[in-house]
Amino acid sequence: MNLGARKAATSDPLTRAQAIATVADYLGARGIEDAQEDARALLRAATGLTRLELAMTPRAPLSDEEARALSRYAARRAAREPVSRILGERGFWTLDLAVAPSVLDPRPDTETLVETALRFVADRRDAPLSILDLGAGSGAIACALLSELPAARAVAVDLSQDACAATAANLARCGLSDRAAVVRGRWAEALQARFDLIVSNPPYVRTQDISGLDPEVRLHDPALALDGGADGLERYREIIGDLPRLIDEDTVVAFEVGFDQAGGVAALLEAHGFNIERVARDVEGHERVVAARLGPPRP
Repeated sequence: MNLGARKAATSDPLTRAQAIATVADYLGARGIEDAQEDARALLRAATGLTRLELAMTPRAPLSDEEARALSRYAARRAAREPVSRILGERGFWTLDLAVAPSVLDPRPDTETLVETALRFVADRRDAPLSILDLGAGSGAIACALLSELPAARAVAVDLSQDACAATAANLARCGLSDRAAVVRGRWAEALQARFDLIVSNPPYVRTQDISGLDPEVRLHDPALALDGGADGLERYREIIGDLPRLIDEDTVVAFEVGFDQAGGVAALLEAHGFNIERVARDVEGHERVVAARLGPPRP
């Protein structure tokens, strides 16, 4: 896409509103959903404007430099690169997080995991809770929980060195580094402590289904963060079998799961002595989070 050529072909300068319309048409013609919103986000990135500034100045002309930047961004989005990866950041929970190539792009589904975990500690929000985030990736879950629990501390674990670096960077970005430790390892193998809250969004896509994922996911999220084995439950098996040594009777364990995996994950937990406390649905109505405690049901 070349907005500069589009601008040169007209006698009047290309305005910001016209640029949004042009990019939205370009993206829409290439099958991009939410093309209008994507076009606005890319224009804000190209101009450095806030939403309010853009809304107040739709007729302001686009500079040559802004047109070139927007053209580059639009071409990348047309090639199915997610907007968050083009911009290098993603809004998650109440935070703005950096999105590195080496980690899963945080998505709204995972906010259901944060919300569910917080429900279980609602009466202990100011307590010095200990949190374990297994498979931390970008650090989105740990950052969100620490932002809501001012006295809590977290350990974030990931097998990937690059993911550990991404987690550490986002903890620093959110001003939370002093309450968190980042550990490289395979799940909790290297840990001995017990925790009040254990959360995880492990890889859960069936291996054979990865090739059918949207290009935004298949081409840009790391395979290590997607592949859950033949039935999508292999990582849960690895984690759940090791959990009892890390928890006390009041510890809450919460997993994000695939849209059709809640029953399978619940069965794995129950086989290891856990009681299912809650199965939470995401905004689209899918069973997205399974939360459990060890031992019999609570009154």
